[in-house]
Amino acid sequence: MKVTELFGTNVFTDEVMKNSLPREVYQSLRKTIDEGKPLDSSIAGAVANAMKDWAVSKGATHYTHWFQPLTNLTASKHDSFIEPSGDKVIMQLTGKNLIVGEPDASSFPSGGSRMTSAARGYTAWDPTSPAFVKEGTLYIPTVFVSYTGETLDKKAPLLKSMTAIDAQTKRLLKLFGISCRKVSTTVGPEQEYFLIDEDVYNARKDLILTGRTLFGAAPARGQELEDHYFGVLKPRISAFMRDLDETLWSYGIFAKTKHNEVAPAQHELAPVFTTTNVAVDDNQLTMELMKKVAQKHHMACLLHEKPFEGVNGSGKHNNWSLSTDTGLNLLDPGENPEKNTLFMLVLACIIEAVDTYQGILRACVATAGNDHRLGANEAPPAIISVYLGDQLGALVDSIVLGREYVPKKAIPGSIGVPESPIFPIDTTDRNRTSPFAFTGNKFEFRMLGSQASVADPNIVLNTIVAQTFSEAVDALSGAEDFETACKRYTKRLLKEHYRIIFNYNGYGPDWEPEAERRGLLNNKTTADAVPEYFKRENIDVFVRQGVYTEKEVIARANISLENYIKTINIEARTMLEMGRQDIYPAVNGYITELCSAVAAKRAVSEKMACGEDVALAEQLSTMNEAFFAAMKKLEKDLAEMPAGEGPASQKMAHVIVPDMEAVRSLADGMEKLTSSDYWPYPTYSDIMYSIR
Repeated sequence: MKVTELFGTNVFTDEVMKNSLPREVYQSLRKTIDEGKPLDSSIAGAVANAMKDWAVSKGATHYTHWFQPLTNLTASKHDSFIEPSGDKVIMQLTGKNLIVGEPDASSFPSGGSRMTSAARGYTAWDPTSPAFVKEGTLYIPTVFVSYTGETLDKKAPLLKSMTAIDAQTKRLLKLFGISCRKVSTTVGPEQEYFLIDEDVYNARKDLILTGRTLFGAAPARGQELEDHYFGVLKPRISAFMRDLDETLWSYGIFAKTKHNEVAPAQHELAPVFTTTNVAVDDNQLTMELMKKVAQKHHMACLLHEKPFEGVNGSGKHNNWSLSTDTGLNLLDPGENPEKNTLFMLVLACIIEAVDTYQGILRACVATAGNDHRLGANEAPPAIISVYLGDQLGALVDSIVLGREYVPKKAIPGSIGVPESPIFPIDTTDRNRTSPFAFTGNKFEFRMLGSQASVADPNIVLNTIVAQTFSEAVDALSGAEDFETACKRYTKRLLKEHYRIIFNYNGYGPDWEPEAERRGLLNNKTTADAVPEYFKRENIDVFVRQGVYTEKEVIARANISLENYIKTINIEARTMLEMGRQDIYPAVNGYITELCSAVAAKRAVSEKMACGEDVALAEQLSTMNEAFFAAMKKLEKDLAEMPAGEGPASQKMAHVIVPDMEAVRSLADGMEKLTSSDYWPYPTYSDIMYSIR
């Protein structure tokens, strides 16, 4: 089947809706989708029937309300279409069943906002994200709320944040005489991942239970030759990627780019930009399908942020932009940004938002896995900063520091041979060490971990920018000379928040002390980052923009800390199990063989050289006993965990994680000295080069 025919075949698309719904029903539904108008519940029956007929024609027998609880995963409960009709059945989906469902809310994370006895929850249809058929079930995207109205998912606050930025941006545009029906944030989340052979994956208990290797010495060959990046795709990888593309396209997901990433066995998929809500749903479905397609090809897809120590980790770069339904991109500087008053005001407000709320911007991407990734191998440091590039950087410097601004124009480039085409040279470079980088007509938030939901950072970005837009409108409304007042306000914001701008190397040794001097936060662990949510000013911004209640902010912070504690606990217990049951006895077994070899040599002749065997046996014996002692310390510290998420997370970050690093260091050292016949697990070389 041609790609143009395949694309969206499993999706209840606009074309399908238009052809299957009465004209007035279709127009009413489009107003809800396009303009944010309240859903007319009277059309639900017609939409439900059309959805059911289409889904049944695609082989579906069930439907489900597909939602995103606070687990970073998706959830669904499947009901069949069958309804009794005498001694037979009919296939039916009512308007009520389309609009609302009732999953149990007590068994999902709630951060203390729900007791187990308070079990009722509701899923409610989100018509702005299309339904689709997968594996015989009609999936209906929904929000998830409790009986008492608290949001228990990631989609409801995301939609609220989109409403907030839509409202505040339209207020801002009105000052410039610009009107539109809707302003939307768009996102293109790049997805990095690793692929390894399924048999090798199944031989590693740590990968199965935690998603990352808790042990593993550096291989003889890592990524130092830089030959894997954009390299030739191996046949098995190419077949997987082709299968994945076709699968994603059938679900209407705009999979665009695929290539080898920097580390051995690492790859990347990048989609075309789409509306944030749809992009979040698409990315959740993408992660699920990546794993399923990998299994078809007898491979395992690893989405952990740092499955292998010492090589690139995997991120999910969040390309964020802001556009009107009329096609105006508010982050497009145009040819003369210095004359573009609207763009400069928008830029200044975004810079203000990132500086003022840097704490929650860091906290929203904080996880146990991401803590291992940030700060090296093309992942930005934990310090939030904004990269503007040469052109905008020089322009902002001229405003803040009073320097002369010399506009930089795009120029043609050539490699200097007649046959080479002339190509445009952009007005600015890229900065892979920046957490929040301007990249031409969008910002790239590079701190997201590869297995995280894209919802969290976009909820924060939408909310904090909506807040600074609101403040700008309040300050500029009624100004007699609007142009002058706007430029003055822009200049003030840039001066007040100039500290957040950093256009240099984020890995440089001078940046951390410089950031500290500027007063920027440097929360390197989740335990240190997440408490930013509890600060009054950070709670207030969500409440003011109608995205979260205070109770919901606190609940999400508690869930984040609780997840961090549980993740580290699982990793530590897995490490102890692997160490005691496999590594410690394996090394002892090899020591015994070495001693037997020494005894055998001496039995033959006292003159036979066996000093190296003796030295190696003694070295391994010393290391193995230190390894056992390190495990005992880890076990003891785990057993003495303080009560409460705050103290427990601090101990996990600053005691347990260092304990685990000590255990690992000894094990990895012994791996290099122990015969491969005795080492109980596939090595890094076995894993990362398992696909040939």
